[in-house]
Amino acid sequence: MLDSITPVILTYNEAPNIERTLSALSWARRIIVLDSFSDDETETICRRFDNVHFTQREFDQHATQWNAAIAQQIDTEWTLALDADHVVSSALIATLSKLKPARETQGYWIPFIYKINGQALRGSLYPPLVSLYRSGRGIYMQDGHTQRVEVPGQLDKLSAHIYHDDRKAVSRWRQSQKKYAAQEAHKLATAPFKQLKLQDKFRYLGIAPLIVLPYTLFVKGVVIDGATGVQYAWQRFMAELYLQQARLTLLYKKTD
Repeated sequence: MLDSITPVILTYNEAPNIERTLSALSWARRIIVLDSFSDDETETICRRFDNVHFTQREFDQHATQWNAAIAQQIDTEWTLALDADHVVSSALIATLSKLKPARETQGYWIPFIYKINGQALRGSLYPPLVSLYRSGRGIYMQDGHTQRVEVPGQLDKLSAHIYHDDRKAVSRWRQSQKKYAAQEAHKLATAPFKQLKLQDKFRYLGIAPLIVLPYTLFVKGVVIDGATGVQYAWQRFMAELYLQQARLTLLYKKTD
């Protein structure tokens, strides 16, 4: 089935990540990379790969960028949607090579293993994603700071995983999290409470920072991963703290 899959990737200043991601896709006849006018070495790295079709589009939001990416000419039956720090595992490649989807199957949920500084964690808060779906069947919707794909019909699950392996600088991570927090704060301020997911209800109530640290360390078990696991748990704590700060900022703006 590998010949029936076109990987699609969005990039913006992903020089620390994109080479690993593309190297794991050597089996693909064609990879579509839609870049948001990176000013680092992302384009140079991408153009080293003969199977990469590199294009650029000004970024507006994640959902519209993804919809623009999958609207490009894809001549395979299946689309594999990846972030620039999503590295396809050898186990997933083996699974895909033997996969025989049922006619009614329109897409697949794929689990992730999270890495910090290249070390795989035994658990994380990163959810499975519908990363593989029939071409032309997916449409992306904005959901807070990120996007979700809607694929009508039956979705099955794969057990083989993708690695989430982001090695950009911590300062870039911090900057991104603060921007995402502002978008998530707006989502919490406008969405009806009953429609929020459980984790978003905790965020709305302001208790997520108190929950996420022990939950990540002990329920997800990353404390066993040592300093790397603690680093991951601390990142999750800080992300939740940034969100609460953004909510307060939004509240003060409304009261001015």
